[in-house]
Amino acid sequence: MTVVLLTGFPTFRARRVCEALLADDDVEVRAVVRTKFMADAQSAVASMGERGARVSLIEGDSAALDMGLSGPELRELTARVEIIHHAAQVTYLNVDRELARQVNVDGAREALEVAERCKKLRCLVMHSSATVSGSFEGRFHEADLDVGQTFRNAVESTLARAERMARDAMADLPIAVVRPGVIVGDSRTGEIDRLDGPYYLMMLMLTSPPEVTLPLPGKGDAPLHVVPIDFVAAAAALVGRDPRSPGKTFHLADPNPLPAKRVFELFAAAAGRRTLRGFFPSQITSALLRTPGLERFATSQRSLIEVLGTSVVYDTRNADAALGALRCPPFASYVETLVAHVQGRLKERQRARDVEVVT
Repeated sequence: MTVVLLTGFPTFRARRVCEALLADDDVEVRAVVRTKFMADAQSAVASMGERGARVSLIEGDSAALDMGLSGPELRELTARVEIIHHAAQVTYLNVDRELARQVNVDGAREALEVAERCKKLRCLVMHSSATVSGSFEGRFHEADLDVGQTFRNAVESTLARAERMARDAMADLPIAVVRPGVIVGDSRTGEIDRLDGPYYLMMLMLTSPPEVTLPLPGKGDAPLHVVPIDFVAAAAALVGRDPRSPGKTFHLADPNPLPAKRVFELFAAAAGRRTLRGFFPSQITSALLRTPGLERFATSQRSLIEVLGTSVVYDTRNADAALGALRCPPFASYVETLVAHVQGRLKERQRARDVEVVT
């Protein structure tokens, strides 16, 4: 059995990575779980059925010294682990900067230190994000990292710092970095954990009166790099077990991304709403999103507006070569599934509110 150490469990991304790893019958997963999330982790494992029997939950903290593990636990783990998936990260755009540093930077440091002790290590997969490109415009290659970009939030800056640490350690450790685009729901079921990023605008579309024109910033011609979680998880699992991966970075992205305007036209069509009439200047959009009734969707408006206005293309040559037949599905093939899932979530919320009113 190949023993894989996984951090970040039971977050949505780590859970889906775990499921992708378990698709290989020769894999056992050791998942580091913070105490307060242990009940959720146990529930997640139970939902995996028979495959869940190959998951062991270890109480710890991926950002703490030695991941919060005891000496015997760490020795037993490092003697057996062959692959590490460091998926613990904070990606909520309004996160406190210090928390982002602790989870994203300190967590990466601990993953590297644990990797140094693993006697059989074949690959440490560092889960990052394509948004480390920050404000950069143009073609961003997988080998690129420091290209003079500025960062729009603490998530981007701390993930970039974590990547620099990983790059520095590549000479001594077998490390691969995976950078997905903006993660959306499962392309087959629509499942997603948190309705943020592009979902703010999808929810606005679904809950606003039909006559309301959705305000979107800029010209709408910048590509919007959305990628479904099932593709991200399967690709990361493939990267981790490929002996050619160490020393490389992989953009997990649609090689043919749609312009932002087309993405939201497809959202509108799937929701049965009017086709978008056009985009507004960014400063006008910011003001509109602060108007009564819309402000609840604007929690991360500044970062979303900046993403929609940044014309960057992610080169995927390393990923294309490594993933074989596995390819990111075209957005148009699963947009209806995403919208249907959100509609179901909104109906559940309304039913819950109705129950509260009645009782």
